Amino acid sequence: MRRRVTEPQIVALGGGGFSMEKDSALLDDYVLALTGALRPRVCFLPTASGDADHYIVRFYRRFAPTCDASHVSLFRRDQGVSGVEDDLESHLLSQDLIYVGGGSMVSMLGAWRAHGIDKVLRKAWRAGIVLCGPSAGSLCWFQDALSAFHGAPRCVRGLGLLPYSNCVHYDAEPDRRAEYRCFVAGGMLPGFAAEDGVALHFRDTRLERVVASRAGARAYRIECQRGDVVEERLDPVYLGDERNARGTPSTSGTPVTA
Repeated sequence: MRRRVTEPQIVALGGGGFSMEKDSALLDDYVLALTGALRPRVCFLPTASGDADHYIVRFYRRFAPTCDASHVSLFRRDQGVSGVEDDLESHLLSQDLIYVGGGSMVSMLGAWRAHGIDKVLRKAWRAGIVLCGPSAGSLCWFQDALSAFHGAPRCVRGLGLLPYSNCVHYDAEPDRRAEYRCFVAGGMLPGFAAEDGVALHFRDTRLERVVASRAGARAYRIECQRGDVVEERLDPVYLGDERNARGTPSTSGTPVTA
């Protein structure tokens, strides 16, 4: 029996999940638990990678054993589901979880808008389908995002479901940290940065919780106050803690008010 949580939820991964953590399923299990389904319907959108075959294979290896897994390809003749646009919408809106892969955010948004996927994802969010993803799959949900896939970091406008800015790989790519602070100082929306292995869990547009698959990993709230950039550290709930690792990953912890 499926339980659809009607409140919009987004889990934005700074980096991690099945595409980056072959020896850890903590973040993916956390997201799956949010669906409330015994065998969740999970659809993968690998658009940002150009629908890379190896990425799709890794998705099915991770999710097919415990989920009704599917994917949607916009760059291949075989789209994974029926090629009729209306059927793509119906398929996406029947899911418990839509998982967006990493890659080029700019290319992904262009393809989504050409196929109307951006509008479908907004409907899915309002319907309470859990949305998540790492890297580009995190940046896309925000109004502003720091993208550095091609060339120098730049501000890119996302889908705007979350009225903040976002920066990923905050520890793995040091240049992003400095550039993000510079952009926020220059007028970019205040927002959130996440290190690899950290996920920002939003309910509606409120940051409810920060969780991590790595002990010591961090997230940050970034804003400009009187001309100075303020970086507030947000300490995650570590999902590998013994009290959170038994059975279904815990979704408890101290709420974070945004």
